[in-house]
Amino acid sequence: MADQQALDEVVRFTSELIRIDTTNRGGGDCRERPAAEYAAEQLAGAGLEPVLLERTEGRTNVVARIEGTDPSADALLVHGHLDVVPAEALDWSVHPFSGEIRDGVVWGRGAVDMKNMDAMILAVVRAWAREGFRPRRDIVVAFTADEEDSAEDGSGFLADRHPELFEGCTEGVSESGAFTFHDGGGRQIYPIAAGERGTGWLKLSARGRAGHGSKVNRENAVTRLAAAVTRIGEHQWPLRLTPTVRAALTELAALYGLDAGLDDVDGLLEKLGPAAKLVEATIRNSANPTMLNAGYKVNVIPGEAVAYVDGRYLAGHEDEFRATIDELTGPDVDWAFHHREVALQAPVDSPTFAAMRAAVEEFAPEGHVVPYCMSGGTDAKQFSRLGITGYGFAPLKLPEGFDYQALFHGVDERVPVEALHFGVRVLDRFLRTA
Repeated sequence: MADQQALDEVVRFTSELIRIDTTNRGGGDCRERPAAEYAAEQLAGAGLEPVLLERTEGRTNVVARIEGTDPSADALLVHGHLDVVPAEALDWSVHPFSGEIRDGVVWGRGAVDMKNMDAMILAVVRAWAREGFRPRRDIVVAFTADEEDSAEDGSGFLADRHPELFEGCTEGVSESGAFTFHDGGGRQIYPIAAGERGTGWLKLSARGRAGHGSKVNRENAVTRLAAAVTRIGEHQWPLRLTPTVRAALTELAALYGLDAGLDDVDGLLEKLGPAAKLVEATIRNSANPTMLNAGYKVNVIPGEAVAYVDGRYLAGHEDEFRATIDELTGPDVDWAFHHREVALQAPVDSPTFAAMRAAVEEFAPEGHVVPYCMSGGTDAKQFSRLGITGYGFAPLKLPEGFDYQALFHGVDERVPVEALHFGVRVLDRFLRTA
């Protein structure tokens, strides 16, 4: 079991990692190397031999392997990313890169996304070294760069250029799962991710006839683009249930004593109340316009206008997504993937899912574990190229009123010390039994 030193270290590691500013604004300006060197130092202190790898100078990844006792067993990948999204200090109660520990809470960018999980991994590995413990299966630990952008310098680079480091890995665990969701009625739900929607970030381009702003122009690129953007933004996507979402709805219905029939999903979601938040974003494809760029002067009609759309599609429904975007953009607007990644699906009846469920229930017996599908994506998408099935499992026991999901990329990101202690205990239990 995780010892007191592990409980102390997970808090310290979280705070110290937050203090290392690894802001990823996109476009390659991030430098994860200081955080990677920090993680590698802690792994080396546990007797491991971490490898530091870069595609681009300063965009550093760390990989290490813990040898298991059963050479015939499939290996398990445990991974976390080192980069974080930007934070504007003036908006925060504390400086976002202070790593301040106040009133039993660790504050700062990355406290939940996801330097907390990075710290948990390091604390567990070091506790095992002190104990002399070896897991049954090989555990490959990876800390990646660039997850908050394209992952080209991170998990994508590792999967494409260094697949040998992940030899034998069939499953992996990472962020966004096994956190406490309070439903407002006294129930504590622990969703474990067993799927992700695919990523389809789109660039829309409309061409037209440039001209003077005072003249009639029926070939206005801005008008054409605006019409397409409006159609996309207002489109009502049809209901589509993946196996993971079906399992989530079925288990939630049982928890609330509701009819598990899925012929009226919208009605079921209404009856689930706040718990509907766990599934409502993953019962359909989606496309949200996010950026517009056109023109350079108010009295000049530009010849081109560009927009960007954040599209997401469910496993098995990418073709439908593409066809729908073709229809919505129409003949006057072209579109292409600005960034694309696959949708993921993981079995909820696997021994690994059962081990995750058992680990949570041991330390949160009052909790109810359910599978769910992430609305966004993680590095599991890139590692899936290696045949690795990904789960979201970064355990945290959170107090009521602590809106975990709102703190992802939000202001005043923070994590309770007790949540980190719970996470270390649960992660340790899971990895020992997986």
